[in-house]
Amino acid sequence: MIYLDHAATTPVPPEAAQAMLEALTKDFGNPSAQYAPGRQAKAIVDRGRAIIAGALGAKPEQIFFTSCGTEGDNWALRAALHQNRRVGKHIVTTAVEHSAVLQCVRQLEREGCSATYVKPDGEGRITARAVLSAVREDTALVSVMLVNNETGAVFPVEEIAAGLRDHPALLHTDAVQGFLKIPFTAKGLGADYITLSAHKVGGPKGIGALYAGGRAKNVLPLLFGGGQEGGLRPGTEATAQIAGFARAAELRLERREEIAARLAACRDYARERLGAIPDLRFVGPGDAPHILSVSLPGYPSQNIVSELDGKGIYISAGSACHRGKASHVLTAMGLDKRTAAGTVRVSFGPETSFEDVDALFEALLAHRNTRFPML
Repeated sequence: MIYLDHAATTPVPPEAAQAMLEALTKDFGNPSAQYAPGRQAKAIVDRGRAIIAGALGAKPEQIFFTSCGTEGDNWALRAALHQNRRVGKHIVTTAVEHSAVLQCVRQLEREGCSATYVKPDGEGRITARAVLSAVREDTALVSVMLVNNETGAVFPVEEIAAGLRDHPALLHTDAVQGFLKIPFTAKGLGADYITLSAHKVGGPKGIGALYAGGRAKNVLPLLFGGGQEGGLRPGTEATAQIAGFARAAELRLERREEIAARLAACRDYARERLGAIPDLRFVGPGDAPHILSVSLPGYPSQNIVSELDGKGIYISAGSACHRGKASHVLTAMGLDKRTAAGTVRVSFGPETSFEDVDALFEALLAHRNTRFPML
């Protein structure tokens, strides 16, 4: 198996799976229980919170566990608007955000908010000036992702945060594709809310985290119940998932520089190899070390993915094409239809080798040489 879709999800290392198994079978108590098994489970939760906070350069009390990145995005947007309800109901975001942000913003518009969607340039880049120029007196929230999940573009969140210092608007960033892949700290980034997800960094699905710091105050509770997560996200803690998330983060932290260098080397090698395929076009800047989008104009991406699937090579068209239509990211970039329809995403992980890239090159070249392009 040649797995080249790490931006979609990542394999769970044995050490992280073992941490989850022990939490499920040995330390299975309810973290809210006052007796020993409960205290042991609570220690897992507390330790996990401290590890994720440390990875962000944050305080443990600023980290709230969620079920996923989508939940964190929705929670952050609503919490920021609630805090700034007296400032206004205007939202500034980008046209290339993850659907978890875009669909939430559209729902908020239906509830009476207004929104400005900043478009990228033809390379998929967003400038701080473009975002800040969209901010109005009644802007309550700015939401800009850190790394685009389709193009690998890294957005200037730190610069945007600096530009908002004298404005009451709160800043949220979806850092799901950036966490433990590009270097940043919560303080350095300057965002008030930061969304994370475990399964993008070797952790299990079903667990994420939301950082609430900076100017975030009196955070709006997501749910109402037994008082867990400081009363802001009640419900029995997902102890096993938290244990897996924390152990996966530890493993990434232990090899952070090594992994970053390997990801970047694979990306650069892929640029060199794939660039030799006639007519192939690179889509987006690929700033992040683990994401590279390419297009074979006229060759439908779903066909490419299906053929490579049969060869045991796994890449993605899911973020680049939806039911035959170009994704909102590619549309916002203004790509022509043939290029957009032929776009696939390749994404790398710590296990990716140059040999994997060579196999991808051979498969894409064969597809291009044996299939006729669509007119």
